Amino acid sequence: MDDGKPTGPQAKWWSRPAEGRPSRSGPENRKPETQAPENQASETQAPENQVPEDQAPEGRAPEGREVQPSLPSGPPLHEPDEYSTPPYGGPGPWAPAPPVQRPTPAHGTPVPPQAAPLPPQPSPVDPQAAPVPPQSSPQPPHPAPVPPQGAPEQPPYATTHGAGGPGEQRSPSSQWGQYDPWGAPGQPLTQAGPPAGTEPGNRKNRRGGAFAGVLLLTLVASGIGGGVGAYIERTGGLTTVELPQASHDNSDRAPESVAGIAASALPSVVTLHVSGTAESGTGTGFVLDARGHILTNNHVVAPAGSSGDITVTFSSGETAAAELVGKDSGYDLAVVRVKGVSGLKPLPLGNSDNVRVGDPVVAIGAPFDLSNTVTSGIISAKQRPITAGGEKGDGSDISYVDALQTDAPINPGNSGGPLVDTQAHVIGINSAIRAADSGKGTERGGQSGSIGLGFAIPINQGKRVAEELINTGRATHPVIGVTLDMKYTGDGAKVGEKGPEDGPAVTKDGPAAKAGIRSGDVITEVRGQRVHSAEELIVKIRAHRPGDRLELRLTRGGKELSVTLTLGSASGT
Repeated sequence: MDDGKPTGPQAKWWSRPAEGRPSRSGPENRKPETQAPENQASETQAPENQVPEDQAPEGRAPEGREVQPSLPSGPPLHEPDEYSTPPYGGPGPWAPAPPVQRPTPAHGTPVPPQAAPLPPQPSPVDPQAAPVPPQSSPQPPHPAPVPPQGAPEQPPYATTHGAGGPGEQRSPSSQWGQYDPWGAPGQPLTQAGPPAGTEPGNRKNRRGGAFAGVLLLTLVASGIGGGVGAYIERTGGLTTVELPQASHDNSDRAPESVAGIAASALPSVVTLHVSGTAESGTGTGFVLDARGHILTNNHVVAPAGSSGDITVTFSSGETAAAELVGKDSGYDLAVVRVKGVSGLKPLPLGNSDNVRVGDPVVAIGAPFDLSNTVTSGIISAKQRPITAGGEKGDGSDISYVDALQTDAPINPGNSGGPLVDTQAHVIGINSAIRAADSGKGTERGGQSGSIGLGFAIPINQGKRVAEELINTGRATHPVIGVTLDMKYTGDGAKVGEKGPEDGPAVTKDGPAAKAGIRSGDVITEVRGQRVHSAEELIVKIRAHRPGDRLELRLTRGGKELSVTLTLGSASGT
């Protein structure tokens, strides 16, 4: 800027609406701006005591309103300013108008809208100066700068001729806006500081109350969250867990299945508790008829002796006292009877001669006093000659059984229980097991567990013995009338040299004598089945009934002979 004269297009002055003047908020309400002709600024110079029209301060009094004198009367209150700069000196033609400054409003304080610019007014020094004629075409106001995105909204600023030169825009980041000390009288200034009712004290109280509320809300939320977390940890969820499950099924199982067999046989199976003067034991039995006869093993009832107690427990849980009907140690079978019990269901008997190796079977009993225990397996072998017992040492308690072998688990307590087929018919009486830690052969009353070697008396033999025990109280044994050499180690059963009490080894007029068997002969086959020992010969003979005809093969002096005999009968013990 040189000597106070404008060198470019004259700036337009803007002022807020004065009191009593309607607001100009739109382009259609604004009066056309006046601008001096371009040649007027260059050819005409303002008087010395008059401010140029294009630099008239913003906010001059509107046309028609009385202008107050700007020069005070009396002597000056201070030394004159040699530069004559306002507000202390007189306005000179070179002095630019001071920048309009307004206090920056606090955030959120409403800013009054800016009014359209006023036309240039006469200088306060020369009120009679003629006004500048308006330009032929109005100029639109300069648009307010758009604040950058994200920055806080600031009030608009006008473009002015200031220290920065013509066209400079005031930065919104300045602490103060433009302030015009010569603004229109009565126009309220923008209030600096907080809005009404938001004094620092109130704000501080409000902040304290807000902080306390947030703290209280945080504590409540923490307590609720902790409680919910503890509940979830204990219960695993906020809702009750219900797992899917199949519906209740009351349908019966197939009769040939293990479940079907067990359902049919269990009502006929009982558990026996025996106690005597010296010992006691537990075993199993099954109902033979509606009269209350129950078949079991001899070694199960043996602890009772002649004066012990026998108690029978049915599958329903009812109990009843039982009495001994008869027993036979050679077959290891016994019959007891319960009285005063109605509704007994006899277990049907099968035919052990029809059994084949591999047939499925089910064993029922009370192993280790666990009544109504059901196990299953197959027939592992047939006509397995076994001997059990012998604890007395005199041989009176030894049993000889042409047994059915099964891998159905049989344990102590299963003795006397039924071994049934797929039709729930009894095909054997569980009697003995082979224990891994025994070394003494087959055991009847040992406490060792099953290793899959169980033995059952064929039901055909059991049926005959049971009938004899019920009818006569004693059982008969088939015999051939010879005394065997139990110490012979060769293959076959050898007839001894002497019999009991130094009598002959071949009973006079006995079945063997009649068939021509002599002392020293070695019997090797019975009905085509090979015999390897004396025990095996006894087992094979007892598998038949007295009066049965048997064909035997034997060797005598290196020669093989065949003989036929009819079995005799002897009373058992």
